[in-house]
Amino acid sequence: GAMDPRAVQLFVGLNAMAHKESKGNFDAIKAILSCLYEGSILPFDTALRVESKYFTKLLSGSQAKNMIRTLFINKQAAEKGAGRPIGVPPVEIKKVGVLGGGLMGSGITHVTVKGGMDVVVLDRSLEDANKAVDYSRKIIDKAVSRGKMTKEAGDAFMARITPTDNYDDLKDVDLIIEAVFERPDVKADVIKKAEAVIRPDVVFASNTSTLPITGLAKNSSRPELFVGLHFFSPVEKMPLLEIIPGALTGDRALAAAFDYNAKIKKTPIVVKDVRGFFTNRVFPPYMGEAMKLVTEGVKPALIENASKALGMPIGPLALLDETTLQLGYDVMQSTKKELGDAYQPSGTEDFMELMVVKLGRKGRRFGSGFYDYDAKGERLSLWQGMAEHYPLAAEQPSVEEVKQRLLYIQLIATAQCFEEDVVKDPQSADLGAIFGWGFAPYTGGPMSYIDTVGLENFVRTADNLAQRFGHRFAPPKSFREMADKGETLYKTAA
Repeated sequence: GAMDPRAVQLFVGLNAMAHKESKGNFDAIKAILSCLYEGSILPFDTALRVESKYFTKLLSGSQAKNMIRTLFINKQAAEKGAGRPIGVPPVEIKKVGVLGGGLMGSGITHVTVKGGMDVVVLDRSLEDANKAVDYSRKIIDKAVSRGKMTKEAGDAFMARITPTDNYDDLKDVDLIIEAVFERPDVKADVIKKAEAVIRPDVVFASNTSTLPITGLAKNSSRPELFVGLHFFSPVEKMPLLEIIPGALTGDRALAAAFDYNAKIKKTPIVVKDVRGFFTNRVFPPYMGEAMKLVTEGVKPALIENASKALGMPIGPLALLDETTLQLGYDVMQSTKKELGDAYQPSGTEDFMELMVVKLGRKGRRFGSGFYDYDAKGERLSLWQGMAEHYPLAAEQPSVEEVKQRLLYIQLIATAQCFEEDVVKDPQSADLGAIFGWGFAPYTGGPMSYIDTVGLENFVRTADNLAQRFGHRFAPPKSFREMADKGETLYKTAA
């Protein structure tokens, strides 16, 4: 049993390993280890009774319910096409035209072939289009060398990709996915050129993360067949797909998006056509909060560890380095330009200016950011020079306070998206959060979390944070009203 000297070390190690992976957030992990430990020092019948008590406690708790609902029931429903328009016959997709051989176009090409379809990938030059071929070749070669795929299967996979610089090669595709540079004029040009050759019933999907679909569809001669498909990078690893109908998108286009998704097996959510769609509306405030903490003199290591303790897969500063501060800076500049006087400062402008423009610490790809990197791009440690620009506060906040700020900024932004109908139901918000930016999975998602603590409690905590740290924490009006009426987000919540 557990008292055996040979087993003692095992349990000491198990606890440490479990905590390293789960940060103590998953009730089931603690229960399993407890069953093992207690069960091994009791008579078998008693051990079984102990185990069933742990099991019943887990089953009746909120965590299991939330996780089963979001990660199992609602995930499967979404993947089976719960949001697909009813009565539209299946759209047959055997060959897809991908416009753009850059990072996104290459990833989209790869998952499309993996889903059993042929791809014609088009770019300005054959050399650029071939980048998509190289991208897949690298992944396939790795799989073959590890014995996960035969050489024949690898060659057959690669044979399904046709690089081209000639629009005529798109004439017999069943779907177009555009992934060219995020500039309206560039996108307008490829929409017109592709529509000139494709069949009149072919749906045109745009992978954009910043430009509204309704605006892009104005360049189309058939806006009813125009839809947004927002993939996340790296495409072959990220499980979420945002499907965005524009103002004029018809049922066939929406159905085609779901039918394509059924082949590439992502988790789809339908999102309203607003700037940033869903995930890119919640992600920036979360990143912004981490940056604000840095400027307040909170230790960067405390920020990273608090986020991991919350159950996020990676600290926000490490994540900012991955997505690059340069990208954040570029999006900020283009938003400023587009909105003009209507631009609302986020409070991180000066910080971004310092990091990107003055210090050139633009992110991992550029060799430095919040962290230092070696020549191979491996993360070394947090950059020690930050304190020279933002001196460390003599009194550091508690881990709990940092956790609460990082958690609530995500909850508030998700709640705002729900209030504005950006996501039409709590299921989509929860799936988008967990699969889009890695929101703590043990909660079942932000909406499940709010239901679990209760709307009244959520509103009270948010008000308290708003008083202490600023208006960005103020809860949306509709959530205040729901709290007053004692309502829940998941209407059927037990």
